[in-house]
Amino acid sequence: MRDRSLSEHSQSGLGWLIARPIAHRGLHDAAAGVIENSIPAAEAAIAGRFGIECDVQLSADGEAMVFHDFVLDRLTAQTGKVALLKADALAAIPLKGSQATIPTLAAFLDAIGGRVPLVIEIKSRFDGDLALTRRAAEIVASRAGQPIVFKSFDPDIVMALRELAPAIPRGIVAMNDYSIYEDYAHLDDAKRRAMANLLHFGESRPDFLSWKVADLESAAPYLCRNALGMPLMTWTVRTPADCETAARHADQMVFEGFTP
Repeated sequence: MRDRSLSEHSQSGLGWLIARPIAHRGLHDAAAGVIENSIPAAEAAIAGRFGIECDVQLSADGEAMVFHDFVLDRLTAQTGKVALLKADALAAIPLKGSQATIPTLAAFLDAIGGRVPLVIEIKSRFDGDLALTRRAAEIVASRAGQPIVFKSFDPDIVMALRELAPAIPRGIVAMNDYSIYEDYAHLDDAKRRAMANLLHFGESRPDFLSWKVADLESAAPYLCRNALGMPLMTWTVRTPADCETAARHADQMVFEGFTP
């Protein structure tokens, strides 16, 4: 899987993106006190020579914070929306079972220092708000030469990145069925169908895809990879069966819960 992919994608300059497995939200292990999207999780991934995937959310004062959820409840002892607190307050909140706190994107990048590839997922409420996208693009622009890419489920964000960060590769995260996830319940059927079938492709023009592992045997990822030569990563790989599917149909995996 990896040798062929590196050869195929070297001309696009994205061979480094799929050279090694990518640790989902860093190489985290809650039982060991290493929490997802924390700097210790990033350091653990670096020690294993894995790429890192992280998520960003927007603070009340417009800062990009490395955190997956829209609310604090699951990962901290506090409750409420991330977007209601300023960056300094968020950065002081300990993650459950850890001494680590919620990092800003800038602090996260400083800790990684370009040592391994970083995939930054820009979270979206699909409301047209590009404040987080602009801030993330601004921060990454100051890290010229580091192996960083953006990705998002929201095609409008990927489209905006063409102008906001034209030098940074950008990708679409996608799957076949959005109706099974609450985050997309407010989208109409036409929007979800367009996302599942990449009907926005002409406008978003992604450089790579990140597709749900259970949905890999479908037309959109197959054609993008095999007809267009686009790098295809797959998420989130957690089982031996997932690994086999990823090896057959994708160029690299975003993994969690084990060490490849």
